Amino acid sequence: MIPVPTYSGKRVGVLGLGRSGIATARGLQAGGAWPVCWDDGEDARKDCPFEVADITREREAAELAALIVSPGIAHLYPDAHPAIVRAQANGIPVDNDVGLFFQALPDLEPDDDPEPKVIAITGSNGKSTTTALVAHILTETGRPTQMGGNIGRGVLDLEPPEAGTVYVLELSSYQTDLARVMAPNVAVFLNLSDDHLDRHAGRGGYFAAKKRLFEIGAPETAIVGIDQPEGRFLAGTLDTPVRISVEQKLRGSGRSVFMNKAFLTEWRGKQIAAVDLREMATLVGTHNHQNACAAWAAARAVGIAPRQIEAAMRTFPGLAHRMELLGTQGEITWVNDSKATNADAAEKALKSYPRIRWIAGGLAKAGGIEPLAPLFDRIAKAYLIGEAAQTFADTLGQVPHDISTDLASAVASAASEAEPGDVILLSPAAASFDQFKSFEARGDAFRSLAEPYLTGEK
Repeated sequence: MIPVPTYSGKRVGVLGLGRSGIATARGLQAGGAWPVCWDDGEDARKDCPFEVADITREREAAELAALIVSPGIAHLYPDAHPAIVRAQANGIPVDNDVGLFFQALPDLEPDDDPEPKVIAITGSNGKSTTTALVAHILTETGRPTQMGGNIGRGVLDLEPPEAGTVYVLELSSYQTDLARVMAPNVAVFLNLSDDHLDRHAGRGGYFAAKKRLFEIGAPETAIVGIDQPEGRFLAGTLDTPVRISVEQKLRGSGRSVFMNKAFLTEWRGKQIAAVDLREMATLVGTHNHQNACAAWAAARAVGIAPRQIEAAMRTFPGLAHRMELLGTQGEITWVNDSKATNADAAEKALKSYPRIRWIAGGLAKAGGIEPLAPLFDRIAKAYLIGEAAQTFADTLGQVPHDISTDLASAVASAASEAEPGDVILLSPAAASFDQFKSFEARGDAFRSLAEPYLTGEK
């Protein structure tokens, strides 16, 4: 736990009692503050181990030195939570756990050098994979490393630093939008696509939330993906950014990491390193190439040598349920991409393999799989499950497909019909809630069903 001394001896409101909210209350308490908690959910309030008070009311709110808000709670658009409105009316600072983390860290620095560093990663797609890859590289090369934020543990649930610790944080727009203090040593912007637009009142507001990481934090090293207009704009506002691209060869006087065909290339006025990503099974596809470029640049920014990074990347296991390579048996490869709950996410997997036995379906999102039509020629056959099965079948048209109904039937059919060189891919392009409690449960079920085929038991 990270103790937060900023409000020692004072009452501090904590709004939202999920994973980050409880960790925030513990961190405040450890730093000498008195957390006063509230959640709109009765069950969350009942289970809270701290003082609970309705801080939407004037009497309770007036006693607070600050209000710390969990990331899932709107603070401006489409409507601010009543507790936030009350705090703002009373001139009470509103912050979040990320802001508290950066305020607390200087007081926790160990006496011996080197000081801890923070790598903060944001963007629309690939944040989790890039964060996990950076943490893996640092761990494999012997650096004390802690990973958290929007992935794994909340930032205040991490441990105080030892000498040389590197914190690798995934930060969503919900976190960067409200934090009053952000001071990463290395900041990474990957990309931008339409998401959370109601929360940020449009794409411009969404980009502005991401951009705060660079404007407030003034990182020593800024790493920016420039394959979109927003990234190019951001890079243009910074003095010496490290630019990354999977579409352009960024040769020039500045620092860059880019893809040259299948080779990740580092450039600093000349070529410093080139690594063949075709040899790295968990970094398949253009989107993962961008993740790899960003992770390479971040690792270099904290002093890791090219050969060390390359060796660590070769052992990266990938993330569960995100194009997770389960294994290959009989020249048939199994990939768990259960996290792909819409067409945009599934597109990345479909682009990554030439011949696919595609398991898709569930609870359909708006637009279904129509945007994926240009990739249908990669599908040897589709096996459709869940409520969306018939709708997806209608969209597939002449593409070979079966309505398998449930996951077990789909796996059995795909395994029996697969040919050498095929990829059996679960990338549902739909939510899981018609048949599973979460995409994780769906992916775990797929992994269990695939295991007998991968071990040769079937």
